[in-house]
Amino acid sequence: MSWLAAIGRFGAFCFAFGAANLRLPPPGRTMEEAYRIGVQSLPVLLTISVFVGTNLSLQGYNAFTPLGGQRLVGMFVALAGVRELAPIIAAAMVAAKAGTEMASQIAVMRTRDQIDALEVMAVNPLWWLVTPRLLAIVLVMPALTVIAIFTTIAASWLVATAQLGLNGTEFLDLVRTSIDARDLIACEIKGMLFGVVICLVSCYCGFTSGKGPEGVGQATNAAVVISSVTCVSLNFLISQVLYG
Repeated sequence: MSWLAAIGRFGAFCFAFGAANLRLPPPGRTMEEAYRIGVQSLPVLLTISVFVGTNLSLQGYNAFTPLGGQRLVGMFVALAGVRELAPIIAAAMVAAKAGTEMASQIAVMRTRDQIDALEVMAVNPLWWLVTPRLLAIVLVMPALTVIAIFTTIAASWLVATAQLGLNGTEFLDLVRTSIDARDLIACEIKGMLFGVVICLVSCYCGFTSGKGPEGVGQATNAAVVISSVTCVSLNFLISQVLYG
């Protein structure tokens, strides 16, 4: 019953948020949040994407070699990396970096009664605090997903050619023929949906946090856990619809 009550409270939060957004926030706030979410998440995203790409080549090579199909590593990297891993990598890193920051900032404001102060000044806190973050994350998540795709494939290609001795041209040809425009569009849609989930869940955890440092810590932890689990589950459902 507690889970059902939590889902109901989250639904009421989303409904109140939708009702509050009758106008756009100041562009400066949206761009500031886009910088925090996108640019500041790049270092960790690039690092994780590089090592995921290298491991895809190694594991694909080890799996296909006994079957004599080591030349198919490029296809494996394209199907696993582009279709599935790149959007999840981007979502996980943004949830860990930007999502926790959203939850903690709003939770601290709740602890200091700053959200109540916004209401006293006739400023809707949902519009002022959530809307710029939501617009920003929807703008940057597709770009971060593309960067994750490119970095994963580039790292895989480097390992495949320099370490495993595979033909680089054949590797890229297999990548190109294994995916099409539908796969890239699906990745972009996944990225935007994951961004919406991360923002709404993180902001909800911040708004409903308890008092004091313990409440802030619990809100931050809940934000990254719930966001990650929801994005992984949503990724499966989207893939089932598109490729099932």
